[in-house]
Amino acid sequence: MIINNVKLILEKEVVAGSLACENGVITAYADTPSQLPEAIDGEGGWLMPGMIELHTDNLDRFFAPRPKVDWPAHSAMSSHDALIIASGITTVLDAIGVGDVRDGGHRMDNLQKMIKAIRHSQKHGLNRAEHRLHLRCELPNDSTLPLFEQLMCIPELSLVSLMDHSPGQRQYVSLAAWRTYFGGKYQMSDAQLDAYQADQLRLAARWSAPNREAIAAWCRQYQIPLASHDDATHAHVQESQAIGSTIAEFPTTAEAARASRELGLQVLMGAPNIVRGGSHSGNVAAADLAAAGQLDILSSDYYPASLLDAAFRLAHDERNAFDLPAAVALVTRNPARAINLHDRGTIAEGLRADLVLVHEHQQQPYVRSVWAQGRMVF
Repeated sequence: MIINNVKLILEKEVVAGSLACENGVITAYADTPSQLPEAIDGEGGWLMPGMIELHTDNLDRFFAPRPKVDWPAHSAMSSHDALIIASGITTVLDAIGVGDVRDGGHRMDNLQKMIKAIRHSQKHGLNRAEHRLHLRCELPNDSTLPLFEQLMCIPELSLVSLMDHSPGQRQYVSLAAWRTYFGGKYQMSDAQLDAYQADQLRLAARWSAPNREAIAAWCRQYQIPLASHDDATHAHVQESQAIGSTIAEFPTTAEAARASRELGLQVLMGAPNIVRGGSHSGNVAAADLAAAGQLDILSSDYYPASLLDAAFRLAHDERNAFDLPAAVALVTRNPARAINLHDRGTIAEGLRADLVLVHEHQQQPYVRSVWAQGRMVF
């Protein structure tokens, strides 16, 4: 297969030319057009590597599209995969909450069902993107460690993150913000919210620290990449680095992001933060970290299409030093390397032909075509 008349987004530069692949891998690329009549005409679009998504909760909303609605697994997985591939994401780590009961228990109820759907669809070639597993371990819960130990040897497991959404710290340093969010989301009265807050604080005091240490120890033993989550202070980052974290997911302050880089953790921020112009929780803006040179990876989090949009926005933003290859690396090469995937993420000979053809309209990028291992899937 040959893709012609494209602007190739390479690791360090953009080159107008063509690309050839065979048997699922890139065999050559050139700064000249192909003369072969069977070549696919890219019509002057950008050709970039397929994007790598490390943390998306998108699967949740297909399994439970409305409160008390339990959707069939095959249909949910198929719909999720279709949206992922249409967004230009060719490798995705589906984030599954372990020990997270904030949504009335539906995440716990769906945990095994979602994992089985991911593994079954991947094993039988039903997906267009490659789906892997990211276990989001909610630490303040007595069920978290036993559930993790049941799941930690699944071959598809590619990342583990440690999170604590209890009130008064990290993402919810402001108790008022915590109460506004959870009171509104779950329609709690003040009395109910008081009881829920007390319960969360009790659970955090009992389980957060021992669960953090135990899960991190398993990850070190089995060499599973480990991420921190919502670190807010230098002390948080020191703790994360000490237990083996290599990725800092969504640091909430500039202090934590700076400390993460100083201690060797790669900083991952939400692409919706870039697209919306700031954090919906009032935390540090990802664009500010980009301008400070403290951004390594973008994640679409809850909105898959934001990944491509955010990369191009950063490339067009004169406040930072990201040219287009560097911005695209945030959603391709950098996340791939962070979880030790060295066969994808850049356009280079011998690597997987996971490719996305992108066009722009009024500086808004959109996906025209997607190839997964050389096969057109969108």
